[in-house]
Amino acid sequence: MPVVEGFNLTPVKSTALLQPDAIDLRPEGAVGDRRFLFVRARGERLSGHTKAPLMSIRSTYDVAEEHLTLRFPDGTTASGGSASFGEPRTVKLYDREVPARRVDPLFTEAIGTATGDDTLELLRVDEPEYAGGIDRVSIVSRASVDDLGNRGGVDGLDPRRFRMLIEITGTEPFEEDTWAGRRIRIGDAVVKVGDPMPRCVVTTLNPDTAKKDFPTLDVLASYRKRGTELLFGMYGEVEVAGDVRVGDAVEPI
Repeated sequence: MPVVEGFNLTPVKSTALLQPDAIDLRPEGAVGDRRFLFVRARGERLSGHTKAPLMSIRSTYDVAEEHLTLRFPDGTTASGGSASFGEPRTVKLYDREVPARRVDPLFTEAIGTATGDDTLELLRVDEPEYAGGIDRVSIVSRASVDDLGNRGGVDGLDPRRFRMLIEITGTEPFEEDTWAGRRIRIGDAVVKVGDPMPRCVVTTLNPDTAKKDFPTLDVLASYRKRGTELLFGMYGEVEVAGDVRVGDAVEPI
């Protein structure tokens, strides 16, 4: 039977992933996930390889206390209140536009010092929106990741490079594709599985070093290309909220 193997969350889009033992999954997504994002001047989002400098920054977010902490590779931290203020700014994401507002400028100052890039600014996305994809759940199986890795000559390919919310085990490769349009129970939650996910250059980067170390897109193009898109993993939306834990069963309804 398929079961949950792990989770990948990050309070600040594109920063290092966290792997909690459980998540609170709601229609607006996993609580605390991708609540913030860094943008350029004029609200331009980062894309592709421009995200690499952020991937080694660890962000933690206390939802109840509204407190955010950024930990940088050199050991320095920036920590403070995470409430937003000011007029909303429109940020164009991959699949839509979202309203976002400024937070304590100490975070913007800290990212400039840590990266040497003074064009970055931290914003908080207005709820119920967030800085992830329009579908609030993403799912991939370990078997699919292993299949891709084996085709590229790598054993044990790290699934974190795909930055999927829910990783599952106990399936055949790409069994999750067959759930498209179906409802699945995951722990206490019910998710309606949607379309396959198109992938980008970030999947070629090592999740720890942000260095390119696997030809993900080339391998996907050899057997997972549909039109112009390279598909891997599935989107989903939450129909019934609930807690989901590592080891919980994943059952098509």
